[in-house]
Amino acid sequence: MRRLYAAIDLVIVVLFVGIGRSVHDHGVNVSGMTSTTWPFALGLAIGWLVVIVSHRSGATWRDGVVVSLATVSVGMTLRVLAGQGTAIAFIVVALVFLGGAMLGWRLGVAHLTRRRARESPRT
Repeated sequence: MRRLYAAIDLVIVVLFVGIGRSVHDHGVNVSGMTSTTWPFALGLAIGWLVVIVSHRSGATWRDGVVVSLATVSVGMTLRVLAGQGTAIAFIVVALVFLGGAMLGWRLGVAHLTRRRARESPRT
């Protein structure tokens, strides 16, 4: 299941990058998407590494906090080091979008799991 959860997070990162590039008229092409995505993808990988080394499932909201904060903090640091730049507004938008989406799907899954457990017949 970790692979599925990590894939969902990666889709969120790619969606974030695609929306941002589109909104700012940078174009959604392979080269541009790659140059913008790689810092966040590496941050995502580091966040997931922390989750895995901690023997966690990756599905809890706490795991989502770790993964999203690593994605944004490492991603922004790498952007600066690569000369891509970061504005305060961009950091805030990244935290809100990536944090909200990465926590949101986890909270949704937890809610559905609890609901199904309550509704299932007891045997």
